[in-house]
Amino acid sequence: MPRKFIVGGNFKLNGSQDSLATLVEGLNKGSLDSNVEIVVSPPFVYLDQVRKSVRKDVAVAGQNCYSKASGAYTGEVAAEMLKDLGIEWVILGHSERREIFKETDDEIGQKVAHALKAGLKVMACVGEKLEEREADKTTEVVFRQLAAVAKHVSDWTNVVIAYEPVWAIGTGKVATPQQAQEVHKAIRGWLKEKVSAQVAEATRIMYGGSVNAGNASTLAKEEDVDGFLVGGASLKPEFVTICNAKAKM
Repeated sequence: MPRKFIVGGNFKLNGSQDSLATLVEGLNKGSLDSNVEIVVSPPFVYLDQVRKSVRKDVAVAGQNCYSKASGAYTGEVAAEMLKDLGIEWVILGHSERREIFKETDDEIGQKVAHALKAGLKVMACVGEKLEEREADKTTEVVFRQLAAVAKHVSDWTNVVIAYEPVWAIGTGKVATPQQAQEVHKAIRGWLKEKVSAQVAEATRIMYGGSVNAGNASTLAKEEDVDGFLVGGASLKPEFVTICNAKAKM
């Protein structure tokens, strides 16, 4: 069964009520490929606004959530709260969460498991830093991050893996289609060996890292690239073009 192409827009710490209303209006009026699953992820305080105003064929994701349902965890948001708002997805393990907020592989694995249990679908992020790539440790790092998820997750049905080389996020540098395909193929191989052939075949693997309207259609041609997790470009009109990249092939 072919894997449905998926494009996520991670707005990060950007936006206001007015700017997101304009962005949503652009999506609502845009001609979007019906064969592509599209998910947008605004900051927590705008989730409800975007969910209520965006077209029904575009889903909404939280940018993070905690591994507990409730309690004395000031500043945290539970997966159950996202679900209560009608949010379908959450992004977990983003490199900015790992680097800036010091989230560990195991913490991320626990978060993924809890989010799935709460009924959310998860974009689980993995990826190496520049020095790790230059030291030829890309797969070592990515496999370690995947293993931390596999330790806590047995059912991968609602997991999408987002491969984001850290050196390409927001830098303007993009992994070549060959570099992206190489790692995506390795991830699929790891899933086949460590989880199952069925999970390896079914699991979608997104690429993230300075994806834009100019490079999306080329990246989308690669066999194991099943979508994109888009950062800065998701805040621009070109996001519609990226969502339609597969249709241009």
